[in-house]
Amino acid sequence: MTTTQGHWMTQHAHDRLRAELTELLSRRTSTDGDVVVDEGRRRARIREIRDLLSHAIIGETPADDGVAEPGMRLTVRFDDGETETFLLGTRDGADDLTVYSPDSPLGAALIGARQGDERSYEVPGVGTVQVTLLKAVPHRA
Repeated sequence: MTTTQGHWMTQHAHDRLRAELTELLSRRTSTDGDVVVDEGRRRARIREIRDLLSHAIIGETPADDGVAEPGMRLTVRFDDGETETFLLGTRDGADDLTVYSPDSPLGAALIGARQGDERSYEVPGVGTVQVTLLKAVPHRA
């Protein structure tokens, strides 16, 4: 899940992940069968959080150049005419804004796009989806 650019996130997201990591590291393990499964999930989540934090780009506001990149609030129009505005970055739960990872199919398709650019990406079970970038502005946390 690591991108060569790192993981853009707000300070709130970074703090939340650090708190979650601390909590996960403090949990005790058990030999109960169900707990063994949970332990595997816990260790996987610890690895995921450590990866996110080690590649974190915290709250650096990208240039207001209209180019889709992590840290930008994007407005897109899908091929069915529906529009959506979302943050390209790491979820932080600080507001109700939808967040897509740059590693997601939609996020990866839009990286580097400018206003008016059309891109496509694959959705499992659906096929190819077309999307047009309408606007890209820096996210202000």
